[in-house]
Amino acid sequence: MTGQRRLELIIYRIADFLSAALAWLLFFIYRKNLENPQAEISGIIHDPKLWQGLLLIPVIWVLLYSVFDRYRDIYRYSRLETIKTTFFISLMGTLLLLFTVLRDDSALKYTSYLHLFFRLFSLHFGITVVVRMVILTIASRRLKSGKVSYNTLIIGGDNNACELYEEIKSRPHSLGHSFLGFIDSNGKSSNILEKYLPKLGKLKDLDRVIREKNIEEVIVAVETSEHGKLKQILDTLFDYSDRILIKVIPDTYDIMLGTVKMNHIYGAVLIEIEQELMPYWQKVVKRAMDIIISLTALIILSPLILFTIIKVKLSSPGPVFYLQERIGLNGKPFNIIKFRSMVVSAEENGPQLSNDHDTRVTPWGRIMRKWRLDEIPQFFNVLKGDMSIVGPRPERKYYIDLITKEAPHYKHLLKVRPGITSWGQVKYGYASNVQQMLQRLKFDILS
Repeated sequence: MTGQRRLELIIYRIADFLSAALAWLLFFIYRKNLENPQAEISGIIHDPKLWQGLLLIPVIWVLLYSVFDRYRDIYRYSRLETIKTTFFISLMGTLLLLFTVLRDDSALKYTSYLHLFFRLFSLHFGITVVVRMVILTIASRRLKSGKVSYNTLIIGGDNNACELYEEIKSRPHSLGHSFLGFIDSNGKSSNILEKYLPKLGKLKDLDRVIREKNIEEVIVAVETSEHGKLKQILDTLFDYSDRILIKVIPDTYDIMLGTVKMNHIYGAVLIEIEQELMPYWQKVVKRAMDIIISLTALIILSPLILFTIIKVKLSSPGPVFYLQERIGLNGKPFNIIKFRSMVVSAEENGPQLSNDHDTRVTPWGRIMRKWRLDEIPQFFNVLKGDMSIVGPRPERKYYIDLITKEAPHYKHLLKVRPGITSWGQVKYGYASNVQQMLQRLKFDILS
């Protein structure tokens, strides 16, 4: 995102804050007039409770929008979707305020909860949605006029890509695309699209082109005969899904099934690929639950933890805890914490997977692994943010490299915080070889 677009997003946030403040000011005046119809504005304005509310209440609203709406590039917003989202967040936020800040409000002597609810909801939703529509309408006009554009790459080169390019360029208004070139997906010596755009490389060059050209949007326009390459393309684009918008031309079959949504700007028939596996608000809720559950578990299990520490120390020479580097969220390495269940020299000859008859496992370690007691310290990993309670099991880079050779789509699991347990872990337990890892992977992706 450019500096100008970041500034406009900050303005959009400030507008939400000021809209919430104005709505609360009007609501406060309304409440004071209920209590005293002869109250003067000057007296209301000097009420310290008003200023406390004007500082606190808008912050609550902005936090709600940050979690459930998520502030992104305003030029990517649909006005219709924004109205719907604003309505539901306003509804939820008003209910929250009604049962917290306004629970014992003095104005309830003169009116009902329902009346207060509708008054606050109407003021907040009405002001916020009007201000948002003004900002997004200005943004839409800037986009149409070509003042704002995105570095765009087409993957294709034959009829589909050429027809789509001609359709987009023939429209009376800009769609926000600044076409820098195309990636040849079929390996031909010449492509129809070359008469319009420069060929920047082949599929093997996709990663390099995205980085060098600072690509912000990719349109996949491969031919029907090339759809087998779509998975390969999306696996490469996966690494950039946090900053690149990905669109695909649908098949006639997709259109007949009704799985295609018209692009919200001008009706270009494209499917937007959403590679984020979990909405942001769900991530926030899940993280909060992880912290609560982990703290509770560590407190309840503290006697068992102390007992296990003593048993590990007495069972064999070496440290109580075992740290091993694993790959976590977005490919970031971290040290997973376990109670040591093997002898200290277990991997002196390199990485090895364990099995039910592994001689490296200590007698007490075998009991711990049977009842998963060795996993208890991972609650500390959860508190640190390295792991979640539920999520795909984290693996070492050595085994990830082996897995991705067989199943490149494994990289999609790296967009999710790894967990202490998962469906694949329940079904397969400890994997003894790469093939079992691949089987466990199928269940983890489905869950």
